[in-house]
Amino acid sequence: MRERIREEALNLKRCVHGGNSTDNIIDFSASINPLAPPDATDIVLAAYKRIGHYPDDRYTAFREAAANFVGVSANNIIPGNGSTEIIRLFAETVIERGDWVTIPCPTFGEYEFQSRLFGARPRFIEYEKVKNGQISDSVLKGSKALCICNPNNPTGDLLPRDVLTDLATRCSKNKIFLFVDEAFIELSDPEQSIADVAAENDFVFVLRSLTKCFAVPGIRIGYGIGSVRLVELLDRARLQWNLNIFADVIGVHLLKNPEYLERSRELIKTEREWLINRLSSIIGIRPLQSKANFILLDISGTDLTSREITQRMLEHGIQVRDCSSFRSLGETHVRVAVKTRAENEGLATAFNHALEHDHLGCEYYPCHFEGQDCTFCFCPFYPCEDERLGKYAKKSSGGVAWSCINCNIIHQPDVAQEVLDRLLAGDELSKVWKIIERRLCTG
Repeated sequence: MRERIREEALNLKRCVHGGNSTDNIIDFSASINPLAPPDATDIVLAAYKRIGHYPDDRYTAFREAAANFVGVSANNIIPGNGSTEIIRLFAETVIERGDWVTIPCPTFGEYEFQSRLFGARPRFIEYEKVKNGQISDSVLKGSKALCICNPNNPTGDLLPRDVLTDLATRCSKNKIFLFVDEAFIELSDPEQSIADVAAENDFVFVLRSLTKCFAVPGIRIGYGIGSVRLVELLDRARLQWNLNIFADVIGVHLLKNPEYLERSRELIKTEREWLINRLSSIIGIRPLQSKANFILLDISGTDLTSREITQRMLEHGIQVRDCSSFRSLGETHVRVAVKTRAENEGLATAFNHALEHDHLGCEYYPCHFEGQDCTFCFCPFYPCEDERLGKYAKKSSGGVAWSCINCNIIHQPDVAQEVLDRLLAGDELSKVWKIIERRLCTG
């Protein structure tokens, strides 16, 4: 049987994705809007009465809603059953066996997967070259298409609009298709979109997803934006009735709620800054700066692989995205979504437990926050009440608490080790305190 199957299909490996957690696991592996989607109960119930009929395959209302949302014509819109189907549609319409497709790394794996399925040969370049505007004409030469994810998954980098418009001009000049995946841009900065450019340029195509932006992964809805001529060709190859009746009407409803996305961006920006700062305090974890609703974490300082950390986090009720499937990242990175404050706090706590150094990762460490009680600390002298090291501060709940706001001595490895050795040897606390006194005197 195998000899009758296309070679490309025989050699494929399925693309790895996040979002495979169970109900009792908090899923940080899928980068979904943390706000609950706009209510669509009445719309779903009304649509249910029509399930005995085929959807209108023209999807007129959906195309118009999407067009109004991004500011183009309905003739510039191609509907899709989620972003992945649209990547497939683009590939099967544009890509031929033997074509070269240029793909920056690391990035979303579906570009490579779909290109290989149709016989293309991926040409990989470092994402930093895209970020720094270093894609030369020699790199582009010979490519059928260049795929750009903006914001980039999994790094969270956002390319400015002018960088992409310049790239669009160069690609068009060389008759190279520029495929720009803007699945996350509405949760980042929609001002950097080039949807309007795609509507006027035959060689530029933009992908959008409602799944991530409107928090509806269970209902596959997406769309593409291209020139009228390109969209007409894509529409010929599109599967009939690719949006079911529920996706069609829910998509129209969601696209009429831009204020929901405004609130989402405000929440994500606040929580992303908090989460980056919080995770930065955990030894061994280095969050990379991000402009998206997810954060890539360098975990090389933990001496654990991404697979090991993913498994440990699962044991604490948290699913993170093992990024070893992303080309060029190896086993040194995981990705986490930005969620609500309570969920983000739970993520940080789980990392502390998973890495087995709770005292170094606790929310009070290194004890420089006024008005907080010490809930867990290895300092045996707390509260020392030495005004050279701290002071009493008012608690928000009333009363006062000793704040170690000026102290970092006990956190110095040599001091901590000497204190621990003396205490284990049975020395009295008052005598061990002289270690601190000595350090205060010597500065």
